[in-house]
Amino acid sequence: MKFTKMHGCGNDYVYVNGFTEKIKDKPAFVRAVSDRHFGVGGDGAIFINPSKEADFEMEMYNADGSRAEMCGNGIRCVAKYVYDKKLTDSKQISIISCGKVKYVDLETEKGEVTSVRVNMGEPILKASEVPVLCDREQAVDEPITVQGREYRMTCVSMGNPHAVVFMDGVEEMDIAAIGPYFENHAVFPNRTNTEFVQVVDESHVIMRVWERGTGETLACGTGCCATVVACVLNGLTKEKVAVKVLGGEILIEWDRDENLVYMTGPASTVFEGEFPWEEA
Repeated sequence: MKFTKMHGCGNDYVYVNGFTEKIKDKPAFVRAVSDRHFGVGGDGAIFINPSKEADFEMEMYNADGSRAEMCGNGIRCVAKYVYDKKLTDSKQISIISCGKVKYVDLETEKGEVTSVRVNMGEPILKASEVPVLCDREQAVDEPITVQGREYRMTCVSMGNPHAVVFMDGVEEMDIAAIGPYFENHAVFPNRTNTEFVQVVDESHVIMRVWERGTGETLACGTGCCATVVACVLNGLTKEKVAVKVLGGEILIEWDRDENLVYMTGPASTVFEGEFPWEEA
């Protein structure tokens, strides 16, 4: 099975060309290939497929084999993959994931993509659509008790659910000790991704993320988008913010007039190879 290892700010996935490679049991393959000890290693796997609704389809799985709706870092890498491998010569393409189409602009140098700007669409704020169980229509600065401690969260969906928690000491926190309890909390019917965010100033924040089905990752594109939306809703930053993650920096802008979130960041190819795989 041929693959390409790629990452966006350290959020790494194994990418498979779905035009040529066919797998029946994708969850089993994803669990095997994502294993950092016995496989290639990654936060999951992404299949790049043909599509009738868009230029390409992104079929994304978390490392535990569960299907995910959207991945901001992943979609940037998909864009780099299809352009660098000459599956398209356009610098403006559309990519569909779980029925939602995103529009992508590519910056290139010497025939390869260096940066990608993605129209991530409208943020979903209605609690029932995030989804999160909440007495109010929107979960903004909503209290949540986790392991006996009360936190304040703002919940946003960017095609996948996020709970943004503002706090100090983000860089020193033991995220593994608390992340799983947020992910599997009873108020999240579909589990959740959790962003722990420290505001530096009105244009800069620090964010660490516990991703649903994976654990802590070095970056999360949709999480960065949700973070900036939550920052603005709570009056903490402007609409254009540089989000510092463990793997780098991602620029997010929420156009309030159009109600669209734009994400700009890098995409990198690490290596290519073949993974031994036989269907059961």
